[in-house]
Amino acid sequence: MTDHGAAPDDARTAVVIGGGVGGLASGAALARRGWDVTVAERATSLDPVGAGIAVAPNAVRALAALGIGDTLRDLAALQGEVGLRRPDGRWLLRARAEQATAHFGDRTLMLHRAQLVGMLANALPAGALQLGTAATVTDPGTARRPARVSVVSPDGVRNVDAGLVVAADGIDSPTRARWWASAPAPVHGGSTAWRFVAPAPAGLVGSETWGRGIVVGLAPLADGRVYGYVSVADAADVPGDLDGLRARLAGWHAPIPELLASLDEGTVLRHALRHLPAPPASLATGRVALVGDAAHAMLPNVGQGGCQAIEDAVVLGARVRSDDVAAGLQRWSAERRPRVRRVMRLSARVAGPTRWTSPLATGLRDLGAQALGRRAEALGARALRPLLGWRPPE
Repeated sequence: MTDHGAAPDDARTAVVIGGGVGGLASGAALARRGWDVTVAERATSLDPVGAGIAVAPNAVRALAALGIGDTLRDLAALQGEVGLRRPDGRWLLRARAEQATAHFGDRTLMLHRAQLVGMLANALPAGALQLGTAATVTDPGTARRPARVSVVSPDGVRNVDAGLVVAADGIDSPTRARWWASAPAPVHGGSTAWRFVAPAPAGLVGSETWGRGIVVGLAPLADGRVYGYVSVADAADVPGDLDGLRARLAGWHAPIPELLASLDEGTVLRHALRHLPAPPASLATGRVALVGDAAHAMLPNVGQGGCQAIEDAVVLGARVRSDDVAAGLQRWSAERRPRVRRVMRLSARVAGPTRWTSPLATGLRDLGAQALGRRAEALGARALRPLLGWRPPE
């Protein structure tokens, strides 16, 4: 970064605001294309918010384009039978996780978010990540004028020129709020979620269990632990604490009650689910791009929030040149926005049946899932191929 007013060559200077998955991936993608990158992260350490993350086949290939595919694929993938269950343990749908490779060209990898954040941080050039540093866009720039960023770090305040700014500052993005005045604001997703990581019981099978307004997911991780999540719809009367959640799920199939009983309240993340109803009309203005949750925060039901942020980053690195930033960003936006909008809509559609509480509606839902049986794998593969079969630009 260069101080504003010093007349430097700032054409290939990129400032990334936010050190989450989308920001780190953006920094790595731009650095691989020759940009002088700074990733400004307000926190003083990379203690990632979240427990586990599913890296779907589309994101596995995107990360391979950043040079960390081999490291990533050494981690455990979902294996064996996975599927959908009822609270009494009866399977509604079952499939072989390994079939994902045949359908989509890669498998879904399950890992702790800290592992992914660490790999992305290691993919940055030395010194590119600046912790304890806040950055604010004061001028988004134009085709002829660089963007301007105010940077506050332990060393003081600087005004910086940047040829490109990537705002990866989350669902409550201050950058979006200031420079995209007409963009939709976040809305409540109708559920509250608990997330945790715990030692995995022997013989654990990856699955989602759907009840009346409640979903429990269990996914084995590479290190012998399990990532678990529970979402409770507002209409299902959200428990006030972990003890209330344990009581609500006491009669569900093993190992759900045992896992919940083993948890310490301080290790469980609890939050109301929120999302953006739609992405902004454009994901770019001037020389500033919105990526990840800042642009298209979505409900977690398709497991694509982080995956789409990584896609954003890889395509940004491939499409935007330092001699054509403003126009390149508009082309990038025109490519990315229709895709992320479709994924946002799909996530919202899948979330709908998980919030049903009517005995009649949930009974019909479960009967429909059972009726699909083995056909569900082929039908699901065909429906998800445009999403999970995505490949990064050459």
